[in-house]
Amino acid sequence: MFKGLVGLVTGAASGLGSATAQQLVKQGGRVVICDLATSSGQETAKHLGENATFVPVDVTSEQDVRNALQVTLDKFGRLDVAVNCAGIASAARIYNFKKEQPFDLKTFQRTVEVNLVGTFNVIRLAVGLIGKNAPDNDGQRGVIINTASVAAFDGQIGQAAYSASKAGVVGMTLPIARDLSKQGIRVVTIAPGLFRTPMMEQLPEPAIKQLEASVPFPPRLGHPEEYALLVQSIIQNPMLNGETIRLDGCIRMQP
Repeated sequence: MFKGLVGLVTGAASGLGSATAQQLVKQGGRVVICDLATSSGQETAKHLGENATFVPVDVTSEQDVRNALQVTLDKFGRLDVAVNCAGIASAARIYNFKKEQPFDLKTFQRTVEVNLVGTFNVIRLAVGLIGKNAPDNDGQRGVIINTASVAAFDGQIGQAAYSASKAGVVGMTLPIARDLSKQGIRVVTIAPGLFRTPMMEQLPEPAIKQLEASVPFPPRLGHPEEYALLVQSIIQNPMLNGETIRLDGCIRMQP
């Protein structure tokens, strides 16, 4: 199934996106690695060999995404799967009463712009290329896979912007899946729990251990490869559509 498959992965220079790109290539696919120009995307693509190419992309830029899709078409001739892993985190209380300082509005706007608007930007442009594929026996032409977070459902104090952005991704999954159903394009969202990504690695080890203890089972942080395995399963299972899947070791975030 993966032989000849072409995927475009945003946020693919590290973490969940990098693991996804590696898994697609490992299974016989080809991948366009999209990440910021300042990222290690070029090194990631080089590591994966001739079946991977890097394109610098800011997901909030229409021109950047259009350019990545053109490179995809020029190099690989088609697009079957788009995986949205690009995202940023922010943390702050709504109001600091000691300093009489409200949550910075630009931080809120930027978080939503990247995580939600950026995801939508990639979807709306990528489906134009996916929709040109010949349908399979089910009438399927391709798959869109998005990344939300368990914070969309049980966001913690300080996560208002992040939770709102990820809840938006969850909220648009079903209507977009319904919208694209006649074109045979499935849409599925993954809501990861605590994963050992570069963002998490910035925390001191004692803090990481404490987080691991909060996961019921397995009592550890998720491995990016486990996210990539779910991406593979979604691609392989044509009945998965319009759904958000928690991948979290049964964690429910506390306030």
